[in-house]
Amino acid sequence: MILQHCTWPDVEAYLRTSTGVVIPMGSTEQHGPTGLIGTDTFTAQSVAQAMGEIAGALVGPTLMLGPAQFNLAFPGTVSLRPTTLVHVIIDYVQSLARGGFRHFYFLNGHGGNAAPAACAFQEMHADRSLGHDRSGSVHFRLRSWWDLPQVNAMRQRLYGEGEGMHATPSEIAITRHVLPAISREDELPAPVPLDADFIKFHGGDNHMDAQSHRARFPDGRVGSHSGLARAEHGAQLLATAAREAALDYANFLRDGQG
Repeated sequence: MILQHCTWPDVEAYLRTSTGVVIPMGSTEQHGPTGLIGTDTFTAQSVAQAMGEIAGALVGPTLMLGPAQFNLAFPGTVSLRPTTLVHVIIDYVQSLARGGFRHFYFLNGHGGNAAPAACAFQEMHADRSLGHDRSGSVHFRLRSWWDLPQVNAMRQRLYGEGEGMHATPSEIAITRHVLPAISREDELPAPVPLDADFIKFHGGDNHMDAQSHRARFPDGRVGSHSGLARAEHGAQLLATAAREAALDYANFLRDGQG
């Protein structure tokens, strides 16, 4: 079920059997010379809708903007401040919680969303701990589709060090599968592989300012050999992510732990 395709009586009926909702989170930012600017949004939304069909879950509106300031030197990137995303998540959750939702499963497609989402969750827990919100407990889980164990193993098997960190062949493969009509040809050479220290310190899109970032990665790719992406890989990755996330969602509904 997709929330925007429902009527309010549909949602009211759904809430009689489940208080869970899946919320896709993406971004609108450059993904190298051949990756679509909406890649993070398309991947998160595709996985969320596929897992929703498997799990019988309601899928909420996709959050299409996230913190991506490091990519603002590339035209087309739209970035939120982390604090803006925190407030958007809080308003989103509280709107649905007012109607009876209690389990919020965020299916993430952009590394920069993780820290603000965790902060938003703690802000809402703090409101309850401090007695400012007595509407009832809520539960959160954030999963980035690429971190699901079977998906991660598949990424490493398909691409190895060519997976890199940004404009990855795995995410571009999914967009090639779900949006073949607008996918771009890619004959770019492999970029210089990232060293272990860079990967360690820059996870979660922990990058510096936009000018410095483009100077270091002039074509927008961060250690990722986007030319390895294939639509058939995208189909496999999407199906695996949907199955694994659906199981993770069912476990979340059962135990309520993030």
